[in-house]
Amino acid sequence: MTSLSPGEAQALARIDGQRTAMLAEIEAWAAINTGSRNLAGLAQMADVLEAAFAPLGGTAVRVAPAPASQIDASGQQRSLGHGDNLHIIKRADAPVRVLLTGHMDTVFAADNAFQACRWLDADTLNGPGVADMKGGIAVIKAALDVLEASPFADALGWEVILNADEEVSSPGSAPLLAAAAQRCHLGLTFEPALPDGTLAGARAGSGNFSAAVHGRAAHAGRNPADGRNALLAAADLALRLAALAGDDLSVNPAKIDGGGPNNIVPDMAVLRWNMRPRSGQAQLRAEAGINDCVAAVAAAHDVHIHVHGGFARPPKPLDANQQRLFDLVKSCGASLGLAIGWRDTGGVCDGNNLAATGLAVVDTMGPRGGAIHSSDEFLCADSLEERARLAALVLLRVAQHGWQR
Repeated sequence: MTSLSPGEAQALARIDGQRTAMLAEIEAWAAINTGSRNLAGLAQMADVLEAAFAPLGGTAVRVAPAPASQIDASGQQRSLGHGDNLHIIKRADAPVRVLLTGHMDTVFAADNAFQACRWLDADTLNGPGVADMKGGIAVIKAALDVLEASPFADALGWEVILNADEEVSSPGSAPLLAAAAQRCHLGLTFEPALPDGTLAGARAGSGNFSAAVHGRAAHAGRNPADGRNALLAAADLALRLAALAGDDLSVNPAKIDGGGPNNIVPDMAVLRWNMRPRSGQAQLRAEAGINDCVAAVAAAHDVHIHVHGGFARPPKPLDANQQRLFDLVKSCGASLGLAIGWRDTGGVCDGNNLAATGLAVVDTMGPRGGAIHSSDEFLCADSLEERARLAALVLLRVAQHGWQR
């Protein structure tokens, strides 16, 4: 175990007693609805966060989202709006640069009933986004505050990206994330750790798809043979796709839109599904399988099928490049008296995208919490200072000892 140096101990002491201030920020931020489709709420949140990070001295810019689209229930492709992303840079010419990422959006829409915080006990705060991940954003800010006040700051440059669409797979922020990852030497993403402090190791990838199936309408009694049943074809496609699942690939046909009156052969249906490959080979097999299933169904039912979507989150294996950053985080935890463990997960986040560029990234550096994406979401308030110290110590050691990409 590497003990803290006097300089590190002095720098980390800046976090002592910060729990109350961090909680005040988190509760204020959670009071702003930032559902991924609430563009007004996201714009308000970006204003608040830009002001909160301003004392750190970085240069902040708003980055408009890349164009994105989706297939609607009628099978038409339409544009999809996302919020602007907040990008803050300091010491871009430093010899080593770290990328810290978080997201300001939540899964709770403006009309969701879950809009307020409440204390479940002295250390457990229930509220929308308190763990996922407004608590993580507070940890980013606290860790950078330690770095900036330390004598090691000049050796480390940093970029912070707080995006507005992570909960919907980051379609508008993916180019921004990829470009920053290619500039930086290592990455830290502040998704919540599990309640016991365990971090996510390897992650499956994730792809969301829609298939617009175009058939031919006909009277269900007079001339049904003249019709081409799009709903039946979509159901057949769902079954064939589900059969692609295996140990390294999950497939979830989730919804079929389409159909109408019982006396009309339906001429339109839209199938939506998710796939989660655990390796690059599984992703390639899934992509080939989609093509094969679509071709087979189109031929069998004499319909036209247009597929929209793709693998927005590539698989993130825990390879040697990722392992060495985990080892640094574990070493820093040991110096703080924290046992850092990790386990593989089928969940995905922006860490998948960052790792796909070759960047080493640990993506559960946020506070401990759980029940995310539900009205039971909670933040372990006693972990705020703990995780801020951990992230700050990682930054301090990279600043002192460097990092080879």
